[in-house]
Amino acid sequence: MALAIVTGANGFLGRALCRMLLERGYQVRGIVRAHDQALADQGVALFVGDLRGDEVWSSATPGCDVLFHVAGVSGIWGSWKHFHGSNTVATRNAVQACLRSRIPKLVYTSSPSVTFTGEHQINVDESAPYPQRWLCHYPHSKALAEQHVLESNDPAVLMTCALRPHLIWGPGDRHLIPRLIERAARRQLLRVGDGTNQIDTIYIDNAAEAHIQAAEAMHSASPVCGRAYFLSQSEPVNCWGWINEILQLAGLPRVKKSISFGWAWRLGYALETYHELFNIQREPRMTRFLAAQLAKSHYYDISRARRDFGYSPRVSIDEGMKRLEAYLQSAG
Repeated sequence: MALAIVTGANGFLGRALCRMLLERGYQVRGIVRAHDQALADQGVALFVGDLRGDEVWSSATPGCDVLFHVAGVSGIWGSWKHFHGSNTVATRNAVQACLRSRIPKLVYTSSPSVTFTGEHQINVDESAPYPQRWLCHYPHSKALAEQHVLESNDPAVLMTCALRPHLIWGPGDRHLIPRLIERAARRQLLRVGDGTNQIDTIYIDNAAEAHIQAAEAMHSASPVCGRAYFLSQSEPVNCWGWINEILQLAGLPRVKKSISFGWAWRLGYALETYHELFNIQREPRMTRFLAAQLAKSHYYDISRARRDFGYSPRVSIDEGMKRLEAYLQSAG
């Protein structure tokens, strides 16, 4: 029986990944910041600790067959120290832990934002380069982590790959969808741009399954080793149409107010400057990165994932929306 370890096991993606691994007969260990009884009850052996240090790695990794490094911090605002430590340093520690414990496979959860420049991304593939300048610390810290993971690939010692799921959503999400609903309920949600931008998304179960598929496809001659992969539903949606559909499921009105991308970009720059000048820790209502994410198209060619490890989204957007509606109704 294969033994897998999942960092960030009590996060949205980590929890789904643990469930799927258990269903497939894996033994599962999870690294978390605080004990999670629900995970423990499912059969996940939990190790509590800080990924930026060495102690939890030393206790959790011996004997494992594959490490899924899912943990990380996301966001549009915060210090470089925060993002670099939680995303870059922790990932370097993950690589070292694999080498030290002789874990042969490492699957790293990256982000499509590592290639985002603030311009439209239309059906781009993995040949897209990293930006020369960064709009916020999150994608920069994730890109450094991803580079380290891919550069560490050595099929004779450690096989690695990086997955870039875009906008993970579904039942159990505690960040994206609750944030949209909260802002809409407070009438703080504005459409940015002309409302025609297309975006990729990925349903939670599809994202989790892709991680297992990638891990199981890795062997010494596999094309998966040392590569990055975009992941999505392979079905771009209109950004604001999709947001309005989620709001409708939550019983909220559609977004009616709007702001042009140009004005949102200027407002974001002004708020970033103000927050930095006065050392304000809370997130600005708008940033340049957020303005671009909400106004520009960003969707991806997932042909490489289909070809190299057989990824195909099993749960459609329509089915995912039905499941999300049932979840919101039961939670509301």
